[in-house]
Formats: sequence, structure tokens, C-alpha cells
Amino acid sequence: MSHIIAIANQKGGVGKTTTSINLSACLANPRRKVLLVDLDSQGNATSGLGIAKGDLKQDMYDVLINGTRMEEIITPTQWKNLYVAPATMNLAGAEIDLINKKNRAKCLKKQLDKVREQYDYIIIDCPPSLSLLTINALTAADSVIIPIQCEFYALEGVTQLMQSIERIKGSSNPDLTVEGIIMTMADSRTHLSNDVVSAVQEHFPDLLYHTLIPRSVRLGEAPSYGMPITAYDPKSKAAEAYKALAREVLRRGR
Repeated sequence: MSHIIAIANQKGGVGKTTTSINLSACLANPRRKVLLVDLDSQGNATSGLGIAKGDLKQDMYDVLINGTRMEEIITPTQWKNLYVAPATMNLAGAEIDLINKKNRAKCLKKQLDKVREQYDYIIIDCPPSLSLLTINALTAADSVIIPIQCEFYALEGVTQLMQSIERIKGSSNPDLTVEGIIMTMADSRTHLSNDVVSAVQEHFPDLLYHTLIPRSVRLGEAPSYGMPITAYDPKSKAAEAYKALAREVLRRGR
């Protein structure tokens, strides 16, 4: 049974795309097929897995607005069983064009339903806002993973996102659940990181993953080489952390 997970937080710079790329890479193996859907017009998840955006003739904009079939844009990466539904700056126009669509919140779900059984996991990298694209992602998803940066205002946007998830459950996707919360850019040497983790643990004790994603220069470098951290620096602490996160995701899924 395939599982669709949206990686979402309306706050920017919290590690959504980094988590989308690296969780997808860690979940994919010879027995598990994974599709990463890039729903951010910056297309960073696309380029972060080595897909040249300039060479693309079609992307997620065409799927959502022009009715192009997902199979026509899905692109294999150089890693076995890891695929990308790419995005380019064209997707920025989708917000306006979706307004005139009938059942506009379900455009992505309609397309993903046609291919979901071909994959074990579908990961959706959401844009950093509660836009129509994010609403489409939450409507199509089975669950949500929320990355939170270890910083002072970490919890500020999460309450709003939780409220948004409740609204989606009440309207277009009653079965949507919160898969978990992952702390990113953690530095256990600082009081701030530890205090933020404790605060999130207090507010969401059943949702917080045990894994902490560390602050890492190598993790920041990897996308510029079109690689997940497990390929760019497989022995790094960040690579080990994302492998551990994938194991937690698999355990919760079972």
C-alpha cells in the first residue's frame, strides 16, 4: 500500500526541501520505489537531486493546469528507485491559474491517484506558505511531516499549520494525519537548541521524532552538487540522521 507524505511548514527556511530530498533518498532502495513531487516553484528539490531544470519541457505546472499526465513528467534520478516530478519557475503561475479550476483543491490528488500504486512512498515538497499549492498537497496526502528549525520562534508557525490541517480535514481530506515533527538545524551544544526541543516535546509529546537533524555545512553543500547527503558525504552525522529518520518513518508506517 503506497503512502503519500507532505513535508510542510508555512514558515520558510526550516529544512522542508532538505528533508524532502534526503528522506526520499533514504526511503528508496531496491525494494522500495519513491517519488518526490516538487511543489515549490523554486524547484530546489528538482535540482537538489541532479535534475537540470533548463532541460525540462514540462513540469508540475503542466500537470496541475494543463492536465498533463504525471507519467509524462516523472524523471528518474541517478539513484535506483528514486524519481522526481519536477518543478520550475513556471509553477509560480499555478496559484493564479488554479483559482479558476473546478475542485481546485483536488487537482494534485486527482493526478497522484493515477500513479500512487506504482510507488511505495510519495513525498511532496511544499512551498513555504499556506497557498493553493500547499492546500493541494495536504488534500492529496495521507499524512504530514512538519520540520521545525531549532530557533526561538520555532513554534510560532506550527500552531497556524495545525489549524490549517484541521480545516483541510474538515473540508477536503478527513483522513489526513500528522505523521510527525522533525527538529532541524539542531546544535546540542547550545542551550537554545535544547530549550526549543524541550518546548516542542512539551507541546507535541506524541509527534516529535527522536531523531534530530544537525546543523551541517556538508548538508548545505550537497544540493549544489545535485546529491542527497547520503551520496555526497555518506559517513557524515547528517547522513546518519536522515537514515535514522527514515527508519522512524518506516516504523510509524507499519
